[in-house]
Amino acid sequence: MIHQLAAVDRRAKIGKDVTIEPFTTIAADVEIGEGTWIGPNVTIMDGARIGKNCRIFPGTVISAIPQDLKFDGEQTLTIIGDNTTIRECVTVNRGTKALGYTKVGNDCLIMATSHIAHDCVLGNHVIIVNGCGIAGHVEIGDFTVMGGLSAVHQFGKIGKHVMISGGTLVRKDIPPYVKVAREPMSYAGINSVGLRRRGFSNDRIFEIQKIYKYLFQSKMNVSQATRFIENEMPPTEERDEILEFIKNSPRGIVKGYGTGKE
Repeated sequence: MIHQLAAVDRRAKIGKDVTIEPFTTIAADVEIGEGTWIGPNVTIMDGARIGKNCRIFPGTVISAIPQDLKFDGEQTLTIIGDNTTIRECVTVNRGTKALGYTKVGNDCLIMATSHIAHDCVLGNHVIIVNGCGIAGHVEIGDFTVMGGLSAVHQFGKIGKHVMISGGTLVRKDIPPYVKVAREPMSYAGINSVGLRRRGFSNDRIFEIQKIYKYLFQSKMNVSQATRFIENEMPPTEERDEILEFIKNSPRGIVKGYGTGKE
């Protein structure tokens, strides 16, 4: 299953039923899980840990050293989860000593020409559309969809079930369950379509809408709104997740409805 024109270091750990197409280069400190397909002209460098049943398309470079002047040659990893597809000409850099790895979760789709920088952590079922740029130390939650040609500032945090409009410049953190759009980026409602597709009940969706109504459509600022939500709304998994995200957002969260209110 390894083409004779592929350059695979004999020390690499290659699982069963892995296909490696011609003109692909795989370094020594690489592990590839069973059933994975590596297309032609792919470069997989030291530190890559690729899961089962992945598909990696031509021109992709996995686990190159970080584009970070602080990197000092330390041994770090790039972890790609099971059943993840990485399309043409994607670059995923390995971590630095700050975290030690860059990670893409299971069942993700990373579309063509996107870049994932050092020490990023992407959850499961994440979709990154063509041409996105994700700077270092970014966290992206499960089931998030990032529209094409969007860019995320370093150390940014994006919650679960978020929908980011194409071409968005993500300078602030985005809490879970919302849509964002416009320039500058602002709240554009909750991701109700995505939540219904993933089995959220109408009652749960209504609760999330109510929380964000207090946050972004009331006369309260974010600090006042979070206190009000904590004191007046009964605790639920979604309420607590949203409040915890906001409290742990050093950059501050997205603006509301293009008003400029933080």
